Amino acid sequence: MKHTTGTREQWLSERLALLDAEKELTRRSDELARRRQALPWVRIDKPYHFDTEEGSVSLAGLFKGRSQLIVYHFMFGPDWAAGCPSCSMIADGFNGFAVHLANHDVMLWAVSRAPLEKLQAYKRRMGWTFPWASSAGSDFNPDFNVWFSEEQQRQGAIEYNYRREPEREWRAGQPGGGIEAEEKLAASCGTDVAAYSRDRPGMSAFVREDDVIYHCYSAYARGVDGIWGAYAWLDRAPKGRNEAGIWWRRHDEYGNG
Repeated sequence: MKHTTGTREQWLSERLALLDAEKELTRRSDELARRRQALPWVRIDKPYHFDTEEGSVSLAGLFKGRSQLIVYHFMFGPDWAAGCPSCSMIADGFNGFAVHLANHDVMLWAVSRAPLEKLQAYKRRMGWTFPWASSAGSDFNPDFNVWFSEEQQRQGAIEYNYRREPEREWRAGQPGGGIEAEEKLAASCGTDVAAYSRDRPGMSAFVREDDVIYHCYSAYARGVDGIWGAYAWLDRAPKGRNEAGIWWRRHDEYGNG
């Protein structure tokens, strides 16, 4: 299908109208940011421990002296051979801005259920430098609604992105519901669809005041689109995201057929 063409004058007229809409969206985005920051803080008293390159640390230890902490819930199960490719594409952007956040009183961490050794090996493969902690053995992932048990899955008792998901029978080859895409993603991680679907992506923000830690904000599913850096660029490309199924791969897998 051929796209509409026109004169420079026609383009400028429509571009100026679009500019007004973009400015309104920017103002709306600023207002949403203020509403996020105005949410009530919820005190966290439960002890969480994480395995890091510097040893076992508490949630407070992840702050590394800052007053704010942002966690990206990176999908990487204990038995997986590799991290989730979509999480990997998001995390490709962390290297560049993590240092800026750290020098603006905000620590950024990725946290996954896989053991630290697996995370470190995958981190080396991807060439990443941002901090990554293992939550293996803790309740951190289920408590923040980014991992669910087989029983929850079988019973249709998964509540993700602030809603109860409909019950679904998880089996390889089930038609419909994007199962083919899920099978492709699961296989790329060395796991099956059911196990892959029990881990979920998300991000959570915390603050520390007077040695007390509070949970401030969490977002899931398409709520993390805003931190998926490539999408912001694609949304400004002539053909947009131009998605037909799963097109992205880990950055070292392009050109592999």
